[in-house]
Amino acid sequence: MDTGGTAAGPPRPGDGDFPARSAPLSTGLGELDALVPQCRACPRLVAWREDVAATKRAAFQDWQYWGRPVPGFGPRDAALAVVGLAPAAHGGNRTGRMFTGDASGDVLFAALHAVGLASRATSTHRGDGLELRGVRVTAPVHCAPPQNKPTPAERDTCRPWLAAELALLPALRAVVVLGAFGWQALLPVLDDAGWRLPRPRPVFGHGARVTLPAADGSRPDLYLLGCYHPSRRNTFTGRLTFPMLVDVFRHAAEITGLDR
Repeated sequence: MDTGGTAAGPPRPGDGDFPARSAPLSTGLGELDALVPQCRACPRLVAWREDVAATKRAAFQDWQYWGRPVPGFGPRDAALAVVGLAPAAHGGNRTGRMFTGDASGDVLFAALHAVGLASRATSTHRGDGLELRGVRVTAPVHCAPPQNKPTPAERDTCRPWLAAELALLPALRAVVVLGAFGWQALLPVLDDAGWRLPRPRPVFGHGARVTLPAADGSRPDLYLLGCYHPSRRNTFTGRLTFPMLVDVFRHAAEITGLDR
């Protein structure tokens, strides 16, 4: 992808390298979460998310769509990160919160609530009172992509946001990855952050569990857990059942101490 702006001037939201130059400068999650929605680095995603926000879906004609990149959601002291794919066109792109307002979010937050990691079982809109306990929910791509399929270039352009976000979680001990796309997008982030990946690199699968030691031995191990994405297709066909999802989060809570 064309990188757009130059390194000589300050990064601008429309520059292709805006994430790469802006994300590492963030000193806290609040600052990062304010920067992410400004990003316009991927022209195809900008056009799509804004078109969806303007045309809307019939059921949401009264909504003022968010129509921007969607930042992660959850506290700074999160010991567990949940990494998905990208916001849904009429879910997070509408509400402004990851996994909110769509079928995937209905299942995800119900499972987190069942394990005691969410204050309520539903996530309907920003400001609905939902709070997460020890969990940060995010994605490797922050804009809703056409047909839920970001390009490799869009994934790579967005990667610095995810890298910076995980670096700003000092208590992080485990990551639950929802789907193969998130798994493949996350591995280079962890490698660059100094976690020792097995060779060959671990393969995604539901129930996959990988222990990643810090290359320099300065941090506790990081646990990587694979889980099928709670998409409508996966839950409708029974590929992923609610008990399967709850089991993954129960295990994640146990290894991070969030079950106490």
